[in-house]
Amino acid sequence: MAQNLDKQIEKTLKAYRASGVEEQVDYQKFYLYSIVTHSTAIEGSTVTEIENQLLFDEGIAAKGRSLTEQMMNVDLKDAYLYAFKLATDNPTYTPQLLQQLSALVMRRTGSEYSTIAGHFDSSKGEFRLCNVSAGIGGRSYLAYNKVSRAVDDFCSWLNEEIATADRENIVACYRLSFEAHFLLVTIHPWVDGNGRTTRLVMNMIQRQLGLIPSIVRKEDKGEYIQSLVDSRENDDSTIAQDVMLRHHIANINRRILQYQENDTVNAQSDTVNDTANANNDTVKGLKKSLQKVYTVILNNPEITHSEIMETLHISESTAKRATRDLKKLGYIAREGSDKTGRWVIMK
Repeated sequence: MAQNLDKQIEKTLKAYRASGVEEQVDYQKFYLYSIVTHSTAIEGSTVTEIENQLLFDEGIAAKGRSLTEQMMNVDLKDAYLYAFKLATDNPTYTPQLLQQLSALVMRRTGSEYSTIAGHFDSSKGEFRLCNVSAGIGGRSYLAYNKVSRAVDDFCSWLNEEIATADRENIVACYRLSFEAHFLLVTIHPWVDGNGRTTRLVMNMIQRQLGLIPSIVRKEDKGEYIQSLVDSRENDDSTIAQDVMLRHHIANINRRILQYQENDTVNAQSDTVNDTANANNDTVKGLKKSLQKVYTVILNNPEITHSEIMETLHISESTAKRATRDLKKLGYIAREGSDKTGRWVIMK
């Protein structure tokens, strides 16, 4: 499975670059807003992407949303802007830098704590001085008195990995960023904000290595968290790596599809652009549901039914029915088995 994912991410990113999706006005800004919205949603925020756009760009607060969750989003957006700017300078990761990032994430929602071990302030990014567990009855994280040493070791490991990383090896670079996220969230250095901060560090590493930052979508929360748990319990971080890589592939494919659908609508409404309309002739006779499946296959002929399901949020029976219909209509053919074969584009 891992090798298949490694091949898919390279092909998907190639299609993404060629699609022109990144050339849209303010695309990078809105992509960042999407990262922020999904990351906070995983932690309980109900603020939508549209509401965040109004909040970030116009200063308009969303009705019915608590002040805390809105400040959570503002703080995380500011933290990302700082981290992405810093990433361009090829920074050295230190415990102090990680605390600085956490302080930005928790700026308006952090609190002061007094424990037997001492006093600490999460709004300043200070490491926890208490023990924590993964929910009620959940497994305990690293003892607080071992956190500082563990973070030191993590930073040493990360700096060495980045320094020796082959930046032409896209797959290895993504897996490095996912590994860093898993290791840091497993240490759980802070009393609060670990998820947001460690995903921020993951995306910062990706930006530093010249990658498209991955989004952990709120819809994938359950599988994402379970993959972290399974990786911890099995002492195998590739479990989480594979899940996050698969989610990233699906998200990129989804964005390509959305862009092409919008581009098709624009082209069809523009009677002057005859060339653009001509390019849509192969799919305009298909039902919209079949058009979506055909476009996904066109972008990635090695995509499987399960990946079509994940990209388009449809059931397995719907995906198989669509490919069966496309084969009957002569649009595609299947070469090889369901697991190792590929789609052949006939039209």
